[in-house]
Amino acid sequence: MNISKRVLDMQFSPIRKLTPYAETARNKGIKVYHLNIGQPDIATPETFYEVLNKFDESVLKYANSQGIDALIDSFIQYYKEWNIHFEKNQLMITNGGSEAILFALMAICDVGDEIIIPEPFYTNYNGFSEIAGVNVVPFITKAEEGFHLPNKQTIINKITDKTRAILISNPGNPTGVVYTYEEIRMLADIAKEHDLYIIADEVYREFVYDDLKFTSALYMEDVLDRIILIDSISKRYSACGARIGLVASKNDELMNQILKLCQSRLCCPTIEQMAAANLINTPKAYFDEVKQEYENRRNIMHEGLSKIPGVICEKPTGAFYIMAKLPIEDADHFAKWMLTDFSYDNKTVMFAPAEGFYATEGLGKNEIRLSYCLKAEDLKDAMDILAIALKRYMNIK
Repeated sequence: MNISKRVLDMQFSPIRKLTPYAETARNKGIKVYHLNIGQPDIATPETFYEVLNKFDESVLKYANSQGIDALIDSFIQYYKEWNIHFEKNQLMITNGGSEAILFALMAICDVGDEIIIPEPFYTNYNGFSEIAGVNVVPFITKAEEGFHLPNKQTIINKITDKTRAILISNPGNPTGVVYTYEEIRMLADIAKEHDLYIIADEVYREFVYDDLKFTSALYMEDVLDRIILIDSISKRYSACGARIGLVASKNDELMNQILKLCQSRLCCPTIEQMAAANLINTPKAYFDEVKQEYENRRNIMHEGLSKIPGVICEKPTGAFYIMAKLPIEDADHFAKWMLTDFSYDNKTVMFAPAEGFYATEGLGKNEIRLSYCLKAEDLKDAMDILAIALKRYMNIK
């Protein structure tokens, strides 16, 4: 029986591929600190559950393919608070930000076309591109420079007659970088000069630290018809399991074509949309408290990593991830070893090997991505355990 080249060429998620090893460790009674995945432990706002608990319709019907009116209106209201203005036909509700990215790629690219992405990048960008038949062309960003963008010419050098878009995550996953106004302006200029789209994944918009200012791609008013926004409630409201995201653009013709893709999968979950629509009524204090909590966790993790001999990492300024370079050759082997052959005080740590966040072969082999989505005391313990594990691992290698 044949298996498609499309699926064979896809990589397993570096974020989730070690899960079987973690399950085996747990079955042995070992506590595993999960630093591999951006699953917030912050409580989902009560505004979400208020609607779920009141739902009493006798028939659970299909929703509109574009999304229910109440949810679309709530997003329009939300964006106004960020000085971003959308009309109703310019937003499509999707099954998480993942479907939004896939729809964006399918709408602007044909098979064999290219998108350029700063690497390291969110690993599923590779997977979505494979599904859409699109080739990823990376350009490197460096830890020593805080993973900020290289100069304009370096990016332009990656553009060919097959390039259709620049895809960015801002704030960045997995790097935690927050791009400056000048960087976003540079990308806007490139898009305009070379007739490209900018796919702007801004799901971590709320999580910007050190009094830095977030710059949306949608603040570049001269290229609004080139901006495709990807967003989600998953991280903002700690509602990953609801699977509610959106794709949005001021390019009305593009959005009209994306509607075909929305119709092809019928609709997003009706009840979750109804509950998500009420999130707009979440008190503003919720975001202040959550942001402060994550900033504190970032400081704890970065301080812990900085104390480990041979570990190199820059303090990130956004999202809730840290990329770290370890004094070893193979982070993938180390990650498996920590789950199969190591424990300290009956505990161990799970993280994501960083090689899967690169498209350039050979990069990231000695790097890891860690998420600081655990409470402070667990992060402190996890950093201590990681330090002990690394020392022991290097002594046996």
